[in-house]
Amino acid sequence: MKNKPVSIRNIADELKISITTVSFVLNGKAKEKHISEAVAQKVLDYAKLINYKPNQIAQSLRTGKSKILVFMVEDISNGFFSKLARILEDIAYKKGYRLLFCSNENDDDKSKELIELFNFRQVDGFIIVPSPGISDIIRDLIIENIPVVLLDRFFDGLDCDSVVIDNEEASFNASVELIKNGFKNIAFITMVSSQTQMKDRLSGYEKAIAQYGLQPKVLEIPYHEIYTGKGNQYVKNYLKNHSDLDAVFFATNYLAQNGLQVFKELKSNLLTDLGIMSFDDHDMFKIYPTSISCVAQPVNEISSKVMELMLPLLSGNDVRKTPQRIVLKSQIILRESSCRK
Repeated sequence: MKNKPVSIRNIADELKISITTVSFVLNGKAKEKHISEAVAQKVLDYAKLINYKPNQIAQSLRTGKSKILVFMVEDISNGFFSKLARILEDIAYKKGYRLLFCSNENDDDKSKELIELFNFRQVDGFIIVPSPGISDIIRDLIIENIPVVLLDRFFDGLDCDSVVIDNEEASFNASVELIKNGFKNIAFITMVSSQTQMKDRLSGYEKAIAQYGLQPKVLEIPYHEIYTGKGNQYVKNYLKNHSDLDAVFFATNYLAQNGLQVFKELKSNLLTDLGIMSFDDHDMFKIYPTSISCVAQPVNEISSKVMELMLPLLSGNDVRKTPQRIVLKSQIILRESSCRK
């Protein structure tokens, strides 16, 4: 027969002290509640002796805190998001929180379902890379005084803490690097999107192209086609119809990965003949036969700033206060693919 878990009542009965005293000691409040060092040490020693483990559900009901945060991203398998998840997990752990990861696939229905599920489970807060149509859901969380920090993108008109990079500036600078290295017919391959980060990346490219008197060449692929693996055909068709291209700037690293696969399938020399730039790095980019240049987002700084915004909200402050939007700078990593051919 399975042993029944030990409760604080069992400890109190064994030591002939009150349940309240045991609770205060185990929750680190002995000094605050003026409990003697001798009594506190007796409780701690006995808890260690019997290998006492607190009932997390009961503790959550008692304190109103689950000590759990949700990190919702577009796709947790994406290198950028998985690196963020790993760093955030370490920071949260040191502060006494655990992180749950989930992917919304940039789908509003899935985002809503996941948020409702975790909110019902009474997690303490949400770090969200939002899909395009969930601003109302985020607003409802804020009205309920539930801590939320948006990451990578935000909603115009929604007062919510967020950490983003200056996508427009980063895209502009990356485009200029290609232009200065002699590339004149530069395609920008992106996805159809009304989201802030994607609009800004396209805008940065277009501004650079206009400033240098060049002609914009933009391919926008529907997100669902990319996610289901059909985006490669769009790239193939575009390359066949634009034989004058001398460079390609991909708006995400997964678009770049798909595009590089297409280059290899069509003509292996495209990997060396075309100038190539990716927005967001990937571990594989360094070991391609022609290493791939990219815009690298500061994942450590992003993670740190997210938790700087989240922790005060978790401490009980009103989440409806004036929110902060932290905008960080990125770095262009120049490799072989953007060099003058």
